[in-house]
Amino acid sequence: MNAVEIIINKRDGYELTKEAIDFFINGYTNGEIPDYQMSALLMAIYTQGMTKAETSALTGTMLHSGEIFDLSGMQGYRAGKHSTGGVGDKTTLILTPIAAEAGIIIPQVTGRGLGHTGGTLDKLEAIPGFNAGPTPEEFKHWLATVGGLMIGQTKTIAPADRLIYALRDVTGTVESIPLITASIMSKKLAEGTNGVVFDVKTGTGAFMKTHERAKALANSLMNTAKSFGKDTFCFITEMSQPLGQYIGNWHEVYETVRVLQGDNVPDLCEITHYLTGAIFVMAKKAETLEEGYALSESYIKSGKALDRFYRIIEAQGGDLTHLKDLESYPQSKYKEYVYAGADGYISSIDSYILGRCVIELGGGRLKKEDSIDPKAGIVFYPKIGDKIKKGDLIAVFDTDKKEAIDKVKASILSSIDVVEGVVPRPDLIKEIIN
Repeated sequence: MNAVEIIINKRDGYELTKEAIDFFINGYTNGEIPDYQMSALLMAIYTQGMTKAETSALTGTMLHSGEIFDLSGMQGYRAGKHSTGGVGDKTTLILTPIAAEAGIIIPQVTGRGLGHTGGTLDKLEAIPGFNAGPTPEEFKHWLATVGGLMIGQTKTIAPADRLIYALRDVTGTVESIPLITASIMSKKLAEGTNGVVFDVKTGTGAFMKTHERAKALANSLMNTAKSFGKDTFCFITEMSQPLGQYIGNWHEVYETVRVLQGDNVPDLCEITHYLTGAIFVMAKKAETLEEGYALSESYIKSGKALDRFYRIIEAQGGDLTHLKDLESYPQSKYKEYVYAGADGYISSIDSYILGRCVIELGGGRLKKEDSIDPKAGIVFYPKIGDKIKKGDLIAVFDTDKKEAIDKVKASILSSIDVVEGVVPRPDLIKEIIN
């Protein structure tokens, strides 16, 4: 068995054996197979695709390249949640304390921002002192103490994925569904959970722009999870407009706390409660999604989810000062306002543009080595179907970068289309797959 033979087989459309996948991925992770051969295999996979068996085998090899958390000694159902990324998506921050308060063990390995999408890890690090990189001993201690935690991918979690992902980013193979599946699942399976809820986004602010692509990814994720004996639920959800109103790292922490305090942000709350409700169904704490949804709401209404959020953040070293006094957070040098230029109904919103605006303001990375300004962000008010008038406030944004102001104002205005006739509101939940 050799690397060239495996590349040729995949290039010509043959199914790779588990042994061939193990040989190649382990060889690359150990430094025995060079980048140029790994790049060739990635392009062959991108071109030819993979069968369910191949995708499962690739996931397993990447998973076993590193540490798998053994949580079998913990009492209670262990659940994970994964979103494929979007603009303003802070559901993990809200869902985790709700599920933990219900007695579910919920270890969340979160990621950084990717392209125009915000990363949960970057949002959490907007909280002073927050530690997203625990030792294995701290991981288990925190989880036993507060029931839920949110950490970054450590060096010991799926190291093959880290190496392969960096190569996918520069070889034009990011969009491959088998490669996306193996990347996501190798990390989710390392969490040691019994089941996973997937939130696959579709629309202008998602990586999967069409429902068909989103469904293909959803099925691939669920098939792979089931091949490892995991319970699964999958939602295909709306990302043709930002989720909630706040976009940016501290901005999204701010909105998270407001929701946990009881503010009703309709789109954000609906999707979050459905995702949490699915976890409750898998954990047999609810018989139906509707029951799970209502149970999720009850933990916010009682104030218990907010208290659990504070406990989780504090356990991970976070300073609660600004969380308990939201207006005390440091302010940006510039606060700018954007107003509507015409009367009519919002017919579409380009969330991709809004995500890129946050990066221009300093709230994301244009280059890998860029630092992030956690204060930078946008509050974006309209939703598809809203009626607006010329001069209505569309958005407010915060930045320390004076040179970005005019460009961002123009970009925000260009992100919306306004028409004369009434526009129906899009469904937030496009499809539920169980």
